[in-house]
Amino acid sequence: MSTAFLFPGQGSQSVGMGSELFSRFPDIVEQSDQILGYSIEELCLREDATDLNLTNFTQPALYTVSCLQTKALLEEGKSPSFAAGHSVGEFAALQCANAFSFSDGLQMVAKRGEIMSQVSGGGMAAVIGMDADKITSILDEQGADQIDLANFNSPGQIVISGPASQITQVLSPLKESGARMVVPLKVSGAFHSRMMNEPAAEFAVFLQNFSFSLPQFPVFSNVEAQPYSSVDAIPELLIKQIFSPVRWTEVIQGLRLKRVEEFIECGPGKVLTKLLRQIP
Repeated sequence: MSTAFLFPGQGSQSVGMGSELFSRFPDIVEQSDQILGYSIEELCLREDATDLNLTNFTQPALYTVSCLQTKALLEEGKSPSFAAGHSVGEFAALQCANAFSFSDGLQMVAKRGEIMSQVSGGGMAAVIGMDADKITSILDEQGADQIDLANFNSPGQIVISGPASQITQVLSPLKESGARMVVPLKVSGAFHSRMMNEPAAEFAVFLQNFSFSLPQFPVFSNVEAQPYSSVDAIPELLIKQIFSPVRWTEVIQGLRLKRVEEFIECGPGKVLTKLLRQIP
């Protein structure tokens, strides 16, 4: 049976995630704590989720918990033929395929979260039940020329991203024009939009400190919705990913064309599992 491991992105974090994994893999947890300078277990398990929901903490926490769960699945005999990750989840997918070490991946993700969290004034909203062409048309009508389509999560769920003022401006027009729901997201920035151009440039400089290997099995990129084709493509696409849309619908359709029969979500929550049912 062909299996794909799927790794979730921001929004999947929750208090208590990884609780059954931290004691199981103390060496990885210790390594994580040394890199981050704080206890990853304490961050994930404390009752107050304030810090966990901040981008600079969320991203390394998701990466670490996803990698721990992957290790648990491998020990249990599960073996992926393919992998893909949603936004920051792509780092865990690449690490699963040994494109880089756990520690290098965590350093990258920590830096990514840090620089993305520093861009203020942005917002995002999920538009449910409206296609991309209709959304674009309404944005044009409203003069919301700084909003980008950020996440193509399923045919019926597209996320828009841009200045918070323009996001607020278009919420009612989108709903009045036929969207079933328009839900502002609890995020600190306009991820996967042109507002992330400067963080991407800073991230490009940071990635020069790392080396990469060709994934040991195909890993689909968010940017191209195709498997990584070369070692050089890894840093190139991880940089572009910060300001480019997440083409998740195409990623899943591409995996199905590869005759993947089993999808396993590696990380907290079931966001990606639920999306599978919405993607033909």
